[in-house]
Amino acid sequence: MGKPDIKEVNPDTGGGLVLIRTALCDLLNIEYPIIQGGMAWVATAELAAAVSNAGGLGIIGSGAAPPDWLREQLRLAKKLTNKPFGVNVMLRSPYVDEIMEILQAEPVAVVTTGAGNPGKYVLSLRRLGTKVIPVVSSVALAKRLIRSGVDALIAEGMESGGHIGEISTMALVPQVVDAVDIPVIAAGGVYDGRGLIATLSLGAVGVQMGTRFICATECTVHPKVKEAVMKSKDRDTAVSGASTGHPVRALRNKLTRQYEEMEKNNITSEEIEKIGVGSLRRAMVEGDVAYGTVMSGQVCAMVHREQPACEIIQDVVKHAVEVLANLNSKVVKKI
Repeated sequence: MGKPDIKEVNPDTGGGLVLIRTALCDLLNIEYPIIQGGMAWVATAELAAAVSNAGGLGIIGSGAAPPDWLREQLRLAKKLTNKPFGVNVMLRSPYVDEIMEILQAEPVAVVTTGAGNPGKYVLSLRRLGTKVIPVVSSVALAKRLIRSGVDALIAEGMESGGHIGEISTMALVPQVVDAVDIPVIAAGGVYDGRGLIATLSLGAVGVQMGTRFICATECTVHPKVKEAVMKSKDRDTAVSGASTGHPVRALRNKLTRQYEEMEKNNITSEEIEKIGVGSLRRAMVEGDVAYGTVMSGQVCAMVHREQPACEIIQDVVKHAVEVLANLNSKVVKKI
């Protein structure tokens, strides 16, 4: 299960198109094994629809947004695409029950979840045909969540932007793959075809990408956020909030330095969390890249330009095929 299927169409009959297809494509009825991360205040209907139209799976990030916002986003996405798309539900949201009610009334193809156990919602969502795919950061959490009947898991390494765990993608993914009997999607540190092939070799059936899609043309974040990502270098992310139990990776700025000072001085977790309230929206929507939280993964330094979502996906897929061919020529020897 999950073994990649590489297909090359004869140029005389099919135009020389090369496809990378895995079990994830069949599970979600998508063309390419690429999911766009459900980033709060970043992953809006415009971005999700563009990714789905390009053959991946677009995700609307509901975050802590009010239910009416999500309802509007769902209706806009359905106007912009007739392809499958999903919603990411942050289970710590104060509106989580209302969000789930909306997803009962207006079902989507996929619901991904974070920050909790979606168990009490799984059965009702699956009855509607919605696939449920939680994000996990450890083997223990993966084992616990599969008992609730979820369809797949997203194993997210600490290279990711936003809320993170303690284990890197390279170490986490194969351990989760070995521990469960459902498909595993890799997230964290994936930018191009090299990342896709690497994670497939670890046993994943596809990838979730977030940071690169921040600079998609269709992404509606403030232009200053895109500029900050494109100017970033390899050491320009920081992890803040470890002392609160909810570490977050974001671009270094005045806010992250404030976090560092507070943690160094043993300020209480309650006080530390207060300065983060509203900081994500402040960055992504209002453009405050100094005192807002610019959630971004460690691949930020690889993002150099704004591109349409369809171009990003085609770049990843074509590059993956090139990487695979190059590996075959270097490593596989006929005896």
